Amino acid sequence: MPPREKPSSKKSTVLGIDIGGTGIKAAPVDTEKGVLLAERYRVETPRPATPKKMLAAIHGVIDHWKWEGRIGCGFPGVMKDGEVYTAANLSKKWIGVSIRDEIEKLHNCKAVVINDADAAGLAEMKFGAGKDRNNPGGGVVLMVTLGTGIGTALFIDGLLVRNTEFGHIEMGGVDAETRASALQREVHKLSWKKWGKRVNKYLGMMEHYLSPELFIIGGGVSAKSEKFFHYIKVRADVAHAEMLNDAGIVGAALGHEI
Repeated sequence: MPPREKPSSKKSTVLGIDIGGTGIKAAPVDTEKGVLLAERYRVETPRPATPKKMLAAIHGVIDHWKWEGRIGCGFPGVMKDGEVYTAANLSKKWIGVSIRDEIEKLHNCKAVVINDADAAGLAEMKFGAGKDRNNPGGGVVLMVTLGTGIGTALFIDGLLVRNTEFGHIEMGGVDAETRASALQREVHKLSWKKWGKRVNKYLGMMEHYLSPELFIIGGGVSAKSEKFFHYIKVRADVAHAEMLNDAGIVGAALGHEI
């Protein structure tokens, strides 16, 4: 496929892989410019989403690109040194698996694997809505991804606090993501007003705990910010994510920089 843009240098080129509950997407990334160098390649996430089946799919994605350079992955769970610590929306068999080691066994590469919300946050902080606060003195920024669940990425003066998982904070006696995720709006056919007020309540809780200067709202629903942002009444600035569908892949590639 023709590249979207020529890379700055081979050193800045990383294969970014966004591992999700419904799909696994990948593309080469120029980490200096924050752009994809070719159209993303996507495969469906296998069902059941067990390590054996999903790792086969991940290897297939890497083989598609005939990749031998650096690889960065975002995974929907708590990650430490490439190992899965939680997998709330996937098979529990993932816990204890080192995705990094599994990739490096079969491919001539250096791999890093980080939490998927952290990955999206890295992209937004370097190239998107948070770039003006990505520095010492930039204060507290919380990216909140509203999708199947609620993903979060916390930054203090431009530094990532990994694996926050604030979507599981209690709200109304249950996990916040079971009340305020984008999926809940669709499943329960909530009006934008009713759902927007739930999002506002969640952000109000986060503001109480963290006192951020900025909330960045991500997920596909962020493209419809005009439908619910006016229901959000917090003191912090609120911005919609700018990297859109590229955030997970670009941020995964940026995992090599942290």
